[in-house]
Amino acid sequence: MRRNIFIATLALTLTFAPLSATLPKIYAQEKGMESNKIETVLAPNRAPLVTFRILFLTGAADDPKGKEGVAALTAAMLAKGGSRERSYDQIVEAMYPMATSLDWQADKEMTVFSGTTHVDNLERYYALIREMLLDPGFRQEDFTRLKTDAINFLKVNLRAGNDEELAKEYLYNSIYAGHPYGHNNLGAVGALDKLTLDDVRDFYRRHYTRANLVIGLAGGYPSEFPNKVVSDFARLPEGKRDQLKIAAPKLTPGARIELIQRETRSTAISLGFPIDVKRGDEDWAALALVASYFGQHRSSNSYLYQKLREERGLNYGDYAYIEYFPRGMFQFTPDPNLGRERQIFQIWIRPVEPQNAVFALRAALYEYDKLVKDGMSREAFDATREFLIKYANILTQTQDERLGYALDSRYYGIPEFGAYLRERLSKLTLEDVNRVIRDHLRTENMRIVMVTKDAEGLRDAILSGRPSPITYLSPKSKEILAEDKVIETYPIKLKPDAVVIVPVEQVFE
Repeated sequence: MRRNIFIATLALTLTFAPLSATLPKIYAQEKGMESNKIETVLAPNRAPLVTFRILFLTGAADDPKGKEGVAALTAAMLAKGGSRERSYDQIVEAMYPMATSLDWQADKEMTVFSGTTHVDNLERYYALIREMLLDPGFRQEDFTRLKTDAINFLKVNLRAGNDEELAKEYLYNSIYAGHPYGHNNLGAVGALDKLTLDDVRDFYRRHYTRANLVIGLAGGYPSEFPNKVVSDFARLPEGKRDQLKIAAPKLTPGARIELIQRETRSTAISLGFPIDVKRGDEDWAALALVASYFGQHRSSNSYLYQKLREERGLNYGDYAYIEYFPRGMFQFTPDPNLGRERQIFQIWIRPVEPQNAVFALRAALYEYDKLVKDGMSREAFDATREFLIKYANILTQTQDERLGYALDSRYYGIPEFGAYLRERLSKLTLEDVNRVIRDHLRTENMRIVMVTKDAEGLRDAILSGRPSPITYLSPKSKEILAEDKVIETYPIKLKPDAVVIVPVEQVFE
């Protein structure tokens, strides 16, 4: 298996970051700490930096119908709006000399506020974020600014400016239509337009409670500091834990393709389907190994990357996932604190030239069907397992990442992530993995999203069943050309009404 820059980076990390130094012990609710029914995940060490991850178990799945986006807008108001005492500009000015900030991320079931400061600035920094989270200003000007930002992100950043993220995000809307997960985390344009500041205040009152709170701290903080934070956050109402029953999405039988009509020079493709496996489940590690083998993110060693990019030069990359991975085109590793009860198996085909769109889709389905039919080989299994055992350390290189994964481990009810993954992988057999492929990977309910300029022409090409040959600028081997003959006529099993055109103006509306 070829080595690449990513593997070299992994080797350097393992050489210069000893495991004992990178994985401090995580404490959940220290004995004797005043709980006030507030959960904590603590990772004390001697580092000069202190990291906060203030996690609330609420998110876009709690958006009321017709108010899609209120969860994310509430989080934005806390992190990017002012407190009652200070305007947002004053907070930025106060944080600037400390070279820090407070970031936010709102997903379906989790909203997290994160930041890191030097221990010398700990009291000053904490005083600011305490104000922001416990005594928000909820000013109309901040609300208007941040609501406009959210609408512009959906209309401009996604719909008009990013084919790849557009296809990936809309795939979730397609799979989860009518489901609590069935809208973008930032909301829907029409709903955001109608949201009021009172909607944000009401969401904060209902969901920002002690029952939904988990306080994460890591670094060289004083021993008494966690008690102080817990005592301060006890000001929040007790509340009740948000425990939505997240059922599996109900899909109509058969494959379905949605073609997003947009003025663009290429065609982006995302495809996937729901899976009944999440981190902590018995089959998760085996399915993670399958996804890594088939399409490890940003790895040129993965099978699909080799077949579509390296052998045929179709695009920049081809990847597969079993957990939500937003912003993948901008980063090498996923962010923590995106915990979900429901996940999908997803394949991301980065944009291809329009004349190769049908061939690329057929090639992805052809290779996926081969995986389902033939499973993994012994060589592929051994190499991928060895890679993933080391890859766990890449995901938790920084103090902030380790704390984030510790919070996720608490959510999923598993041990420390690296230890959990290595232990599960060490026990896997090839037979386990191929059984998991047979049990969980199917094609009959595949959902496909393609972003393209000529949606009518692409729909006709897909439904006609006619060959979609590919031409090359340089010679290819006889083996590749022979396989291309199979791929160019590979059947895409669809009913005519299962290929629909969606004007981009309607997406996330």
